[in-house]
Formats: sequence, C-alpha cells, structure tokens
Amino acid sequence: MEKRNNKYHLTLQELSLKDGSEGGKTLELDFENHDSLFHIFEVIQSKKIFQDENTTHEFALGLKLFTEVMIKNKQHPLFEELRPAIMEFMKKLKSQ
Repeated sequence: MEKRNNKYHLTLQELSLKDGSEGGKTLELDFENHDSLFHIFEVIQSKKIFQDENTTHEFALGLKLFTEVMIKNKQHPLFEELRPAIMEFMKKLKSQ
C-alpha cells in the first residue's frame, strides 16, 4: 500500500532584485509532504519562536521542504553527516 502525502502547489515570484531592477522570473512547483504544512505553520506560530509572522512562515516552509527531501533521499551520502544534527534540531524544536 502506497503511503499518501499531502499535495501542494507553490508559486514563487521574483519581485525585485538587490540591484534595484525589477524581477520577472516565476517558479511553479508541485510537491508532496507527509505533514500538513498549514498545521505546521500554526504550531510554529503558536510557539512564538520569531516575532514576525513572515519569518515564521519562511522558517517553517524552508525546514519542511528541506527535511522532506532529506527523508525521500535518506540514503544519499550528502545527508549522511547532517542527518543526526537535523534529528536533534527537530527534537529541540518540537519541545519548545
């Protein structure tokens, strides 16, 4: 039986560049995650780790995207040394 995941669509739009020029690129991405991302956003927001809501969302989304890739590629040597530190970090975050 195949494990079911939550499915998401992300649109990233470049608004402006640091040199002052207008951005124009867009990236659209469909992806899956074993967690409900909107629930994760709410949980991390409730912990008040960051004062700014945008920072909270950036943190949660970046972390969940990264860790899901790591889970899906757990045998990849790139994650070998990082995996134990990420596991400890996640335990610490969940205990906040």
